[in-house]
Amino acid sequence: MADSTWQWDETLYAGSARHYSVGRWPYPPEVAEAVGTALDLDGTGRLLDVGCGPGSLTLLLAPLFEAAVGVDADRDMLAEAQRRASEAEVTNVEWRHLRAEELPADLGTFRVATFAQSYHWMDRPLVARRVRDMLAPDGAWVHVGATTHQGVADDDPLPYPRPPWPRINELVARYLGPVRRAGQGSLPSGTPSGEAEIMLAAGFTGPTRLTVEQGMVAERSVDEVTSAVFSLSSSTPHLFGDRLPAFEADLRDLLMTAARNGLFAERRRDVSIVIWRP
Repeated sequence: MADSTWQWDETLYAGSARHYSVGRWPYPPEVAEAVGTALDLDGTGRLLDVGCGPGSLTLLLAPLFEAAVGVDADRDMLAEAQRRASEAEVTNVEWRHLRAEELPADLGTFRVATFAQSYHWMDRPLVARRVRDMLAPDGAWVHVGATTHQGVADDDPLPYPRPPWPRINELVARYLGPVRRAGQGSLPSGTPSGEAEIMLAAGFTGPTRLTVEQGMVAERSVDEVTSAVFSLSSSTPHLFGDRLPAFEADLRDLLMTAARNGLFAERRRDVSIVIWRP
């Protein structure tokens, strides 16, 4: 689990799905190229994307496989994933409303299982064992690590101001309290580490580590940064209750004051790829 006292509940990302397309950067095409090359993907086999959210990684990787299955515990995320799939004319993905802990759920065998910004919310030892049993003997587990809502915190010159993330965090804390919220609970110590020990204990070998370097500077609007805030589990809209309109008004006032001509700029962060073999 994410914390010894924290319990998952279905409100973890309630209300945030529609903000992903606006507030989070997509994974770059180079991620698909790196995964495809590392695993010799040739359009055959099946992909399982666990904790797929709105399909950000699923839809990027789906063309590398014959078929794909995206699994998520949030119905709104899956509805957004289906919308994105239709918009992109991707037709080889099936979406399933499941918690990772409910796998294998008669889904069959897969060539690759992916986890992108999702594994830390799960019962990691249980999920590792169950997904390992779903992989083909020559298959792979791929963990994609990225920060897609916020750029690099450096001080090199950019064409517009950076979003004032420390002040944004202070504003969230003013409304929700100083302890990080997550669903109906809280995470005073944040989400856990120690993935390698769990994977090895589950019988995986490896890992192989890759990095997709980005470094590009992206302009961001006030609307985009606002949605980035609401895309986070720690500030998803439902947490604010009837104070949501007041918080959003204060957030937008803060952003408009800090922006120049309504714009910010950030340098996008690198993406890490960790590959384990069953």
